[in-house]
Amino acid sequence: MNGQAVDINQVQLAGVDNQQLNILERLGASSSVYRYDSYDQLAFELHMRVATVQAALLLQESNASFATFETARCNEQYWQLTRQGGFRLKPNVLPQIGIDDIFLQGHQYAFECAVAIVIIFYKATLGSIDKSLFNLLFANLYLFSWQYDEDLDLRTHEGDDFIPGDCVYFRNPDYDPASPEWQGENAIVIDRNLFFGHGIGLKTQQGMIDILNTKRRRLSQQSAYLDRHITRPNYNYLSQFRSLADRPPVRLSFSSSASPLSELIFAQVGSRLFLA
Repeated sequence: MNGQAVDINQVQLAGVDNQQLNILERLGASSSVYRYDSYDQLAFELHMRVATVQAALLLQESNASFATFETARCNEQYWQLTRQGGFRLKPNVLPQIGIDDIFLQGHQYAFECAVAIVIIFYKATLGSIDKSLFNLLFANLYLFSWQYDEDLDLRTHEGDDFIPGDCVYFRNPDYDPASPEWQGENAIVIDRNLFFGHGIGLKTQQGMIDILNTKRRRLSQQSAYLDRHITRPNYNYLSQFRSLADRPPVRLSFSSSASPLSELIFAQVGSRLFLA
C-alpha cells in the first residue's frame, strides 16, 4: 500500500463487521500477495466481497430456477430472451432495474450456473458503487454464459486461496454426455466450507462433489473435484466508482504502538488521497 509492504494481520479497520473481519483474516492467511493503492481499496474489497456473499444468498432465496440455454426464461418486461438463451436488457430499462428484478421476481427466471455467477457479481457491484455510475457503466446489459461487460473486469487465476466472494469451479470430468450441463458447477465461496451453486444450492465442498457424482456416466469411478481456478472482479478498478457519500474516512491502527503508521486516517476527496 502506498509503496510500502504492510502485514495485513496487523491492520485493524474501524467499523469492520464480523463478515469483513473474517475475510480480512482469510486474506492475511493466504499465501498470495494482495496489493492496494490505498486503504480505501482494501475497505472496498471487503465491502464488495460481503455484498457478493449476500447476493448469492439472495439468489438462493429468489426462486429463480436452473435451466439450460434451450429452456432459459426471463421477465420480458425488462429483458429480451435471445435465440441462444441469453437475456438482453430492453431499451430504456435501467441496468439496476433489470438486475434487481431477477432477485425480486426470481420465479420468472431460469438460467444456468455461469449466468448465475455473472448476475451475482453484477448485484454485488450494484450494492457497492454509485448507482448512477452502475447504470452508465453497464448500459446495454447482455447475460449469456460467461459474457459480461468489460467494466466488470473479472479475473481468473489458479490458486488455493478461496476467499468468501470468490467464484470457484467444481469439475465433473466424467459427466453423463446426455447431460452436458453437469460437466461442472460454478459456485460462490460463502464461508470456509460452504458454497453456493445455482441448481445445487448451499453445500459443503463434499456436498457439491457428491451431487456432481450422481451426474456421471454409468459405472464411472472418476470423482468430481474442486479445481484451482478462482474468478473474482477487479476490486481495485471498481473501487473508483464507489459513491463519495459512502466513503467515510478509514481509520487504521496497528498492533505495534511503536509503528510510525499507527492511527492513520485516510480520506478521499475527488481523485486525491489525504493522509492525516
